[in-house]
Amino acid sequence: MQRCLWGKLNKQQVGTYAEYFVKMELTMYGFQVYGTEVDDQGIDFVTRYERGPFLQVQVKSVRSLGYVYMTKDNFELSEQVYLALALLVEGVEPDLFLVPSTVWRNENALFVGRDYEGRKSDPEWGLNLSQKNLPLLEPYCFVKTLERLIEAQAGCADDPSCKGKARP
Repeated sequence: MQRCLWGKLNKQQVGTYAEYFVKMELTMYGFQVYGTEVDDQGIDFVTRYERGPFLQVQVKSVRSLGYVYMTKDNFELSEQVYLALALLVEGVEPDLFLVPSTVWRNENALFVGRDYEGRKSDPEWGLNLSQKNLPLLEPYCFVKTLERLIEAQAGCADDPSCKGKARP
């Protein structure tokens, strides 16, 4: 039986799979993962490494390139907020990325902010996912970001000024 047939899943199934997949991957790297009872603030779960700071994670999954966004009122630009992005290509295991929300402070072709002043849409932080922009996503490969978080935690172990700070 072939796996990773994303086209056979509905939108809710894909989102649920991506969220659980990200949680399991974090667990495999030694992170503690805590689910939220209600997802009304845009945060899917919180996690932390050892006794490090708690990180808030929002998970998004896409089956094709295009535009994905989070509303600004539910995705704060903070050292403790991350986007976990699962790129799902038919027949292939998910490609995961873990992006600190602070990257949107320096917008570029991939990471954009839209305010929609005078319009009905809420302000949002978005990603323009295209073949041209995918190289801009590479620094946020899931494993690379986890390594930076773990390394920062190890570096902060004996430094009281690091208490409560996450550094990707």
